[in-house]
Amino acid sequence: MNKPTLQDVARAAGVSYATADRVVNARGGVAEKSILRVQQAIEDLGYERDLHAANLSRKRVYRFCFVLPKGDHSFFRALRTAVDLQQTLRRADRVIISVVEVPALDTEALAEALETDDQTCDCMAVVAAESPRVAAAIAALRERGIAVVTLVGDAAPEGRAAYVGIDNVMAGATAGRLQRIAHLNRPGLILPVLGSLNARDHRERLEGLLRVLAEEPVLQALPAIQVHDRPDIMRERVSAAMQSPISGIYSIGAGNRGLIEVLEGLPGLRPFVVMHELTPTSRGGLMRGLVDAVIDQKPAQEVALAIDVMKAIADGRDWRDPARDITPTIYLKDNLPEPGSQGDLM
Repeated sequence: MNKPTLQDVARAAGVSYATADRVVNARGGVAEKSILRVQQAIEDLGYERDLHAANLSRKRVYRFCFVLPKGDHSFFRALRTAVDLQQTLRRADRVIISVVEVPALDTEALAEALETDDQTCDCMAVVAAESPRVAAAIAALRERGIAVVTLVGDAAPEGRAAYVGIDNVMAGATAGRLQRIAHLNRPGLILPVLGSLNARDHRERLEGLLRVLAEEPVLQALPAIQVHDRPDIMRERVSAAMQSPISGIYSIGAGNRGLIEVLEGLPGLRPFVVMHELTPTSRGGLMRGLVDAVIDQKPAQEVALAIDVMKAIADGRDWRDPARDITPTIYLKDNLPEPGSQGDLM
């Protein structure tokens, strides 16, 4: 059976095509009784508006802004590359994307970027870190009619419109399960390394790790160290921590070049190492036997999904909660994709 058309709606409602079109596209100038007849015909026929055609006819332009972390990290560069690619792919859909970059894990710089009065976009996608000022800025944007979608890391759940990213508690639990398998019920000390406790995704990954390790009494988690996603701090603080007999390391954030350098210099057996994101650094660590597993969250898929959600918000359509739409991939040395493929942050 063919889908009902707007002409079918007009015929069923006993109005002209032009009147039905004005009602469907909310252009006004239609008597209330005609509006009610058109709305009833839409319901009876199951008519669905063709938003793409409607946007083309109205020359509708979507203006989205991504606020991304900047820094010398492959994952951040991959996010920017994914946004740039989507800007090209979505041009036919009249999507215009701007990018604002702020220092990674800098909540003051992030809040300042969100507070600017220059924002005239329909929606914003933000790689968020948590602070009261960031939460207030997101709430203020909502009051101005600019919906905020948090990307990769969540923040201000009471103010943002949606979160697009992996379940970070699940990711941390996965890392914990890998550590338990590697230790085979043997005693061990696990060192969690994160960027910042201000990053909700880092805190949630740590929570998942600790939850699973608590199931195995012989495994002990050391206090997490914060390295602010910087390789130099990673190198310094992990080197100091290695004075203890550490048997496992879970690197929750970035800055892994520093960790690789520490692992290269270790004599004898090294700890069992789990990292996040398939980058040239983590790939090299897997190939050289310095890293055991990498949990990858598919940044290109996250960016594309964030744009889909923002389009739905801008159109006033319902959207399904995207939080469970991305399942991370666990990479080992044996199942690595070809360098430069979609699964690799090159």
